[in-house]
Amino acid sequence: MSDTSLPQPSQFGAIDIELLRHRLQLTPGQRLQAMLDARELLVGFKRGRLRRQYPHLSLREINLKLLEEIERAQNLPPRPQSIHRHSP
Repeated sequence: MSDTSLPQPSQFGAIDIELLRHRLQLTPGQRLQAMLDARELLVGFKRGRLRRQYPHLSLREINLKLLEEIERAQNLPPRPQSIHRHSP
């Protein structure tokens, strides 16, 4: 007989039971805000990496590159205004 109260491994790694319990106590609005905050953090990390990788690009060009990465991750076709080469 197995103990189902222990965290079970999954394809995504170990389950954080305390975090799961905390999230269950959030209202739907708080859950949505937590998701948006996490997305903003990750987009900021990606934008920072792109700025270091392409210091000569404008903020608009960095944002277009960021959208390209998101679209590539979602397997969507690239936008027509995509940046394929470095701007001078």
